[in-house]
Amino acid sequence: MNLDHIIAKERVRWRRAFFIFTSLLTTISAFYLALGELTIFPFWELSEIEQQLLLQLRMPRLISAITIGASLAVAGAVLQTLLANPLAEPGIIGISGGASLGMVVVLFGLPWLASPLGFMVGAFLGALAFTLLLVFVATRLKLNTSRLLLVGVALGILSSAVVTWAFYFSDDMSLRQLLYWLMGNLAGNQWYQLSIVGLVVPILLWVVTQASNLDKLMLGESHAKQLGVDILKLRWVMIVCAALLVGSSVALGGVIGFIGLVVPHLIRLWFGYDHRYLLPLSAMAGASLVVFADLIARLALSSGELPVGVVTTTIGAPIFIWMLVKNHDYR
Repeated sequence: MNLDHIIAKERVRWRRAFFIFTSLLTTISAFYLALGELTIFPFWELSEIEQQLLLQLRMPRLISAITIGASLAVAGAVLQTLLANPLAEPGIIGISGGASLGMVVVLFGLPWLASPLGFMVGAFLGALAFTLLLVFVATRLKLNTSRLLLVGVALGILSSAVVTWAFYFSDDMSLRQLLYWLMGNLAGNQWYQLSIVGLVVPILLWVVTQASNLDKLMLGESHAKQLGVDILKLRWVMIVCAALLVGSSVALGGVIGFIGLVVPHLIRLWFGYDHRYLLPLSAMAGASLVVFADLIARLALSSGELPVGVVTTTIGAPIFIWMLVKNHDYR
């Protein structure tokens, strides 16, 4: 079997994978739009109530779920490569904690801004602030990748401590809002909140264009430098991009865990390490998982909704345990 035949065979395999994941996301999205307390058939003639329900409630919520899933999965794939740790995930460097802290500041420090838009802005600015703090500390102290990871963990612990204090001093209504946010929630997302998608899409596209550099980085820093990669620039730009993706996700739907950890790792197990395919497949798989989880969250209870973060954690935790038990290369 010659090299050209192997390459052709791999291309066919990747094309099948893209077709499968595109079909999966399309199918789940169609069920998402159709199913609920009121079943809607989008391609039939709709009543005015059905049109309002489809266009004003389910459609923006679906777009939010797709954006969140793609962003978290791609951010996870990038961080796992940068940190050379397949168990890394976006929250591990404190970005999700910073977003949660921003929401707490809005809820308790700026109560007049306590609205969906205010929470979204607070979460986004919190994630960005923690990222800038991480970059500043790491740059001043000239930290390597391992110590950068430890600083991120420390920032996450700091944010958790502040959130815990907020729990202790909050009243019943504020506590309920905070808990619902921290468990992940897509209910009530509206079109105006989706302006943040205009930031996410260009970042996702740019990250995909850096697939070749990420592949070179996996060979080791010395080899990557010999191949012309600016390691320092690539690392920090990618970290900022990951922070923006995670901050945008938390701003849209609260803290939703395990997507950035589980999805990229499973794609690697099934399809390999080539970032040209890993990144877009992770985006589609992550989007499919969050849409599916939110569909379950909407339909599981007849009297209300489950937080989508609880559903993703329930799905992701057993897979995470399986990853630890099954694979022995996490040293």
